Amino acid sequence: MGLGLAGLYAYNVAGYRRAAGEGFELPDPPTADSSQFAGLVEALGPAPCREGNRVTILRNGDEIFPAMLEAIASASDAINFSTYIYSAGDIAPRFADALAARASEGIEVNVLLDAEGCKKMDRGLMEQLRSAGATVVWFRPPRWHNVHKLNNRMHRRLLIVDGRLGFMGGVGIDKGWEGNAEDPEHERESHLRIEGPAVRDLVAAFLENWTEGTSSLLSPSHFPELAAFEDGIQLQVARSEASSGTRGLEKLLWAAVAASRERFWVTTAFFAPRRAFVDVLCGAARRGVDVRILTGGVPQDKQVARTAGQLSYGKLLEAGVRIFEYQQAKMHAKVITIDGAWANVGSSNLDNRSLTLNDEINISMQHTGAVSELERHFREDVEVSREMDLQRWRRRPLRQRAQERATELIRQSL
Repeated sequence: MGLGLAGLYAYNVAGYRRAAGEGFELPDPPTADSSQFAGLVEALGPAPCREGNRVTILRNGDEIFPAMLEAIASASDAINFSTYIYSAGDIAPRFADALAARASEGIEVNVLLDAEGCKKMDRGLMEQLRSAGATVVWFRPPRWHNVHKLNNRMHRRLLIVDGRLGFMGGVGIDKGWEGNAEDPEHERESHLRIEGPAVRDLVAAFLENWTEGTSSLLSPSHFPELAAFEDGIQLQVARSEASSGTRGLEKLLWAAVAASRERFWVTTAFFAPRRAFVDVLCGAARRGVDVRILTGGVPQDKQVARTAGQLSYGKLLEAGVRIFEYQQAKMHAKVITIDGAWANVGSSNLDNRSLTLNDEINISMQHTGAVSELERHFREDVEVSREMDLQRWRRRPLRQRAQERATELIRQSL
């Protein structure tokens, strides 16, 4: 490592260590079901309150992919698709076939691929899309002019059809997401299908990355009038963009913990937050909140990220936080629920990379029906998870302890 890069790395590590002890105070927090809490989320995100939306919660590839492919087939004007992962498996050509078919019929199809996460995509599929008339763009490919941004990735996963129907969450276009999370080679995932005024905020998130990748805007057909559904619910779309430095999603999470009265349940693929946030979770548990963390337990591609999260297990368990490691498949869902009244679903993990380095997008909702469904999913996932035991954790081998400590130097980039 050259002196310049070494110095930059040391500066980043030092900055992370300084920030690790910083937090946000929220005196007299409102309850999660209140309009005041929605207002707080709106200010922190920023996440505008949009009334009258229809939401369908989709679980795993067997539900997610058919719904997305059906939406693509229904397009009449335009399709915008962005993803962090486009790789292999049967779904990769199926998805390309669906997009190419619509492009060849004159539908405007825009595809935005993160240059790091999608680097294994079959170039033949890209050529197929372009030959059909789709516009395919790499997001932040390595270039001298953007070398300072190469560690900041587009982790969002968006599909928007005709500016009226949107999908968001954590799914990737890869064989790991096929099926129903039935074995360790597959992913347990949560995704949302959305209709209504909140879709415009999804378009805004796509446009934010699209303009950087293309230096062009979207045509007016991407921004139709969106009437509220009478039976719809309120949604709030919060997005983070690394270069802005707002840390809106992180502040939102602090507010969510502070607002919890009975239970704070979080599902995350990777759990490696700053020490100050660990302290907040411990504080919530000590004041009687049922704090539960559900994260990955089977071997993962990013095993070092899992090890980094385990560095906090002892402190959390001592405070009364319950920790579960999912055993049936790879855990990739990103869901938070509070008191049966509020939920947050999206692309953001509970780690420094999601909260400060990547471009992410999450949706908050105050709806007992939707939250109840997500809590049911949590309970079902816990049934096939291993709960961590404090006494057993204290007896873990010295080698594992050393591995946990070793991750602290790179924790800010995980």
